[in-house]
Amino acid sequence: MTEQETERGITLSHRETVQDWAAVRGADIRFASVTISENTNWRDVAAEKNLAGAQRIGLHTGARHYARPGAVHDQAQHFVRTASALGAFAPGSLAPALEVAAESVDDRFIKAWIKDVRHAAKVERILIYADHDAWAHRLHPDKWADKEVVLWLVRHNEIPGRPGWFHSRLGLHQHGAGVAVPGITGPVAQDAVVYPFTLNDLLL
Repeated sequence: MTEQETERGITLSHRETVQDWAAVRGADIRFASVTISENTNWRDVAAEKNLAGAQRIGLHTGARHYARPGAVHDQAQHFVRTASALGAFAPGSLAPALEVAAESVDDRFIKAWIKDVRHAAKVERILIYADHDAWAHRLHPDKWADKEVVLWLVRHNEIPGRPGWFHSRLGLHQHGAGVAVPGITGPVAQDAVVYPFTLNDLLL
């Protein structure tokens, strides 16, 4: 597979309304990541419907947790309980993801979250999602990114799979959020696999 043939996906939360999952799949969307939880006790029931819809149509679908500073063990446990109930750790699912946006969520937090989720969910592969500024200046993935951790870069340069930043574990690029996808009302964040990774490298 070349960079030009990179596989495409979408990132969803409660803000997006999916009207026709068959149309989404028909647009050559192969995978979806859905934010279902945040902090230690909040779960997004609206986003959970998106996860279930993507699963039903046959997309490789994964759950994502929005990290808040502190209580990393409790956050990991909350995420695993919520995602397990939704079947998000089934074989063929997109690997679970941690969204790192809050500045106080640091390398130590990420390392502990990976360890706790692996133990509680009995999975190895983990995605870590952050923007370019975090990867370039704040986070240090060499401290915790082993061969089963995949980095996910958010950089809306509209060049799928070519984010302009490199790491040997970089496998996903969120390249834009301003273009509509058939079957979804309004703009939606869109992602591409970064060569030489393939979609299989991102699945459970």
